[in-house]
Amino acid sequence: MGLRALLEACWWRRQHAWLGTMLAPLSALYSLIAGGRALAYRAGFLHRQRLAVPVVVVGNLVAGGAGKTPTTVALINGLRASGWTPGVVSRGYGGSVRAPRSVSRDHDPRNCGDEPLLIRRRTDAPVWVGADRVAAARGLCAAHPEVDVIVADDGLQHLRLARDVEVIVIDERGLGNGRLLPAGPLRERPPPVPPAGVIVVYNAARPSTSWPGQPVIRRLGRPVPLAAWWRGEPGPGTWPGSAAAEPLLAAAGIAQPERFFRMLEAEGVRITRLPLPDHAAWDVVPWGPGALPVLVTEKDAVKLPATHPDAGRIHVVPLDFQLPAEVLATVCARLPARAGVGR
Repeated sequence: MGLRALLEACWWRRQHAWLGTMLAPLSALYSLIAGGRALAYRAGFLHRQRLAVPVVVVGNLVAGGAGKTPTTVALINGLRASGWTPGVVSRGYGGSVRAPRSVSRDHDPRNCGDEPLLIRRRTDAPVWVGADRVAAARGLCAAHPEVDVIVADDGLQHLRLARDVEVIVIDERGLGNGRLLPAGPLRERPPPVPPAGVIVVYNAARPSTSWPGQPVIRRLGRPVPLAAWWRGEPGPGTWPGSAAAEPLLAAAGIAQPERFFRMLEAEGVRITRLPLPDHAAWDVVPWGPGALPVLVTEKDAVKLPATHPDAGRIHVVPLDFQLPAEVLATVCARLPARAGVGR
């Protein structure tokens, strides 16, 4: 586990406000290390590695899920509609792989991570994972010479990879308490205004910081039975058990499960909440026997095989993001055209 992952775990597991004060010295240490590393890149002591194709980085400023993965999916679809051929690199958080390798549609998420597998299944874009995202990107480009733009999922703090555009996703939490990990949620200390080349999108109804940016359009798709979801088939268009007297069970192993639950309730679905830790393994299902349907996110579904004993009662609820047209146009305008390809 890297330093940042360890400090994020400290932040999420803290139980009392006074613990934030006790963790302040660790925040100072983290600030010194992260700030020194960024300064070393700016001064040229450490060198960014530039690829043969342009790079768009998607990331966030705070610990936990701000909506990077659905933003990455929306960006890939938008770039493809604009004539680009995108590929994706990711650290593969939660997976065991360290050396660069490709992700297939039926990959084991314990190896590659749940989010890269979800991106691969949702977009069919080539996805490579690895601790060294520069090496992963070079491996992807060698294997897929048709790729003319790389999208780096959760790559904001991976400074070694040079980038042409940064898309920062901010949710309703904004900057939290303004403190760095682990006394606060911040992965880095943001300047008063976004740096040049940064595009801000808000996974919230309205901006939650002073940085200018536009909210994404987010909506839930209709639930799909687990086996049908793995086959890539659409759902029936209705909520399962809608006539049942009891509420449906909603389970979510994501960073912000309450966001999923609120969106379900906004659709008029009566639910019983079952929040789980982010990147939950799902080795054992967290519910008992019964006949009522269970609603899960796609990030959870990649860890539940179609042959699961409870597959008949599990329904996958997709989450779709739509980027504002102005955001997508700005991203494309900042990408240098590939040699010999008109844009």
